[in-house]
Amino acid sequence: MKRLVLLTIFLIFIAGFVAAVRSQAPDTTLQTQLKQLFPGASAFSPKGGDPPHIKAFSTDPRSGLQTLLGLAFLTTELAPLERGYDGPIKILVGMDTKGILTGIIVTEHHEPYGNFSLDIPRFPAQFKGKDIRDGFKVGTDVDAVSRATISITSASRAIRYSSRQAARQLLAPPQAQK
Repeated sequence: MKRLVLLTIFLIFIAGFVAAVRSQAPDTTLQTQLKQLFPGASAFSPKGGDPPHIKAFSTDPRSGLQTLLGLAFLTTELAPLERGYDGPIKILVGMDTKGILTGIIVTEHHEPYGNFSLDIPRFPAQFKGKDIRDGFKVGTDVDAVSRATISITSASRAIRYSSRQAARQLLAPPQAQK
């Protein structure tokens, strides 16, 4: 009986250790997605802060100094109440330090029309280079997808709201034009 208790404690310890190591190890999928949003980045910070975000850096090869390229964040963490037709749409957003989107990646959704709703290349592509001051209005500056109006509208609103919130809280305001 004593051996069984010790074995159980040992297995619980090992499971906790493995979980801790996994949480510290970089998520290769996330790293790949971050590189898509910031191809020139040489390093990424761990996710943290308020609101939660990841910083992308470039490193000067001569001096070793890092320069902030931009931020990445999940819409579901900044705009958790925005929902598509069939639940939340998790979108990874990249934004440079001037408030220009470097791109978006739909990382998870459960929309009834599948890839037809949001994952088609046209939907994410239209956000690359978009200024967060734009309207993000479906039918005006965001293309609609037939049979996916609720999802497209919600996803666009989530991108707009989370981008503006991240910029307000994490980026320096633009300098006044003289």
